[in-house]
Formats: sequence, C-alpha cells, structure tokens
Amino acid sequence: MKKSLILLIVGLIAISATALSQGKFSGYMFGDYYFNVARDSSFNHTAPTNAASSSSASGAKAMQAFQFRRVYFAYDNDISEQFTTRFRLEADQAANASNGKIGVFVKDAYLKWKNVFSGSDLIFGIQPPPAYEVSEAAWGYRSLEKTIMDLRGIVASRDQGISLHGKLVSDGMVNYWVMVANNSANSPETDKYKRYYAHIHVKPSANLQATVYADLADRADFNDAYHAGSTLSNSAMTTALFVGYNEPFVYNLGVEAFLQTTSNALKDTSAKSYSSKSALGFSIFGSYNIMPELAVVARYDNYNPSTDSKGKDPAKVTASVANGNLARSYIIAGLAYKADKNVSIIPNILYETYEAPKNGTAPDASITARLTLYYVFL
Repeated sequence: MKKSLILLIVGLIAISATALSQGKFSGYMFGDYYFNVARDSSFNHTAPTNAASSSSASGAKAMQAFQFRRVYFAYDNDISEQFTTRFRLEADQAANASNGKIGVFVKDAYLKWKNVFSGSDLIFGIQPPPAYEVSEAAWGYRSLEKTIMDLRGIVASRDQGISLHGKLVSDGMVNYWVMVANNSANSPETDKYKRYYAHIHVKPSANLQATVYADLADRADFNDAYHAGSTLSNSAMTTALFVGYNEPFVYNLGVEAFLQTTSNALKDTSAKSYSSKSALGFSIFGSYNIMPELAVVARYDNYNPSTDSKGKDPAKVTASVANGNLARSYIIAGLAYKADKNVSIIPNILYETYEAPKNGTAPDASITARLTLYYVFL
C-alpha cells in the first residue's frame, strides 16, 4: 500500500513537472540603497498620506536603507493554440504582511483567448487595465518609478474583469483595448459598481506612437450632508493622452497627461455645497544612450490634485483636505548602466517640490539619492 502511494505521488510530481516545463517562468527584482539628503521637518518617518508628503522615499532627513521595492515571479503557459494563461506573484514592501514582513500577493491571474475573432484577444481575470501599459513600456524605467497615473493613484495597475483588445486595421497601425472590471485593483469586489476602460493606440510609424485613453468609474451615490434625503453622484471620469518617439539604441522621448474629474468630491463647508474636483497631471520623460551600455535618464512630473483653488483653501474645506490638494513637481535623473543584458545599475536622484498652502509657506523640497539595482533572474 505504501509502495503504491509512493509511486502515485512520484507519478503526480513527474506529471506536474512535465506540465510546468511546457510553460515559461520569468522573474525580476529591483531595489536600492537610498539616502534622504533633504526633507522638510514636518515629514516624519511615516509621512502623512493626506499631506504634501514626499513621493521619493518615506522618512525624515538622513533616513537611509537598503530595500527591495518589487519582486516579480511569473508563469506563462500556452494551454493550446487558442488559449494561454499567466499567473504572477509580487512581493512588495508596500504590501506588508500581518507580521510586518514584506507581503506577497497575486499580481496577475488571467486566461487569454487568442484570436477570439480576427485580430482580437479576449482576457478574463486579474490583469492590467489599458491606462498606461503603452506609456510604461515607452518610459522603460519602472525600476526607477511608476508612470504618473500609477504613482498618483489615478488608475490602479491591475483590475479584475474582462477585456478585449486587438487591431482595428490589419497592419496594426490602429489598435483598440476595452475593459469592464471591478475597480477594486487586486482585491475582491465589495460592491456592484464597475469601471469601464477604453483606449485607442496609434502607430503611424515604427518610431512614433500615441494613445488616447478614457475610463468611467461608477460609484455609489452618497448622502448630501446639507439636504436631508438627497443623494449625490460620486462617479469619476478619467481621460489621458500619451505621445512617444523612440530611436532604438539612441534616444527615447515621451509625454503623458491626464485629467480626472470626480463628481461632488469637493465639500465646501463655508458655502454648504458640493462641486466636482478635477485632478490634472503631466509627465515628460526621456533617455539618451551615451554608449550602448550607458544611458542618461530624466523625467519631470507635475501633479495638481485639485485645479479648483477652493479645494486648497482651509476656509472652505478641512485643513487635511486642503493640504492633500496642494500641487507638487517631481524630477528624476540618473545614469543607467547595463552591466549585463539582464542587470542594470542606476545611480539616480529624486527631487520633489511643493505648492505653498494658502497664506502659508511651502514645505522644503525633498531630495533622495539612490543607487538602484535591477535584474532579471528568470
């Protein structure tokens, strides 16, 4: 009996190993040594999320650490000519486990039905939305920073739902991507409301590309605090544009901009009324290859959480809301050295400045020096 059980277990392991060998494993990691060169004294070791805290790295001046910001481990498998699947885990220090250690969660888990009809694929599961996949690939330095809409929480990098994308013309010059999803990122859904995404991707030449993007996040109405029995919409519309130009192995340029308008998101306590809140941001980035293995990388972001001045006025909204709506500019500059085709060493500087609050003084600029390591291990 024991011998039969052992043979069964060995057989199952052999079958599993054979099945896994038919797919492809992949993985990469990036992390840094960082040192906070400058910080406003109001930025404590855990900077408040509702204030103009630093995007570059948490902590006060002189905070320093070694860190892994991201670890990916993925398995891709072609089930058949028509169906393929991906399962990817992410270890992220921002997703701490209950014991305070780096947490691991499911980043991707989807099934793709290839060529469900001519030129189009259907995908079901946890997957990237069509917001900035193109611009992130064009930026090319996720190891340094997220793209602006991801960084500022405008659109989550993953959502669970169903999408369809493919070619609008046979040569691939014009492509589309539509998606309906939970709007709950990697977490399980907790309500009936959904987010509706779409983009058009145009490639007039091998070097030039552009995307036009929009999404509607449907949300539950909320109670009007000033009119008993009344409810107000809280839905949000996001639009974005990206244009990129690339001369392979020489230079790369990109510009991305977005506008997100959320209904009734500004609560004016003095006028006892609500109004829409618009967040505006743009990012300009580029890289230039000094030599095949060495490139200069630079990026400038500007983010304004509220284009309406009353959203920054403590006399009209709460102080924490006003602080959270202050604009900031973010600069990244570095030298990317390819020690190997799968290993990059990138010394870089992060510099962020902040809008002054009404009748106040702007926080001092944040400066962080980093030595970033990126490597592909599978």
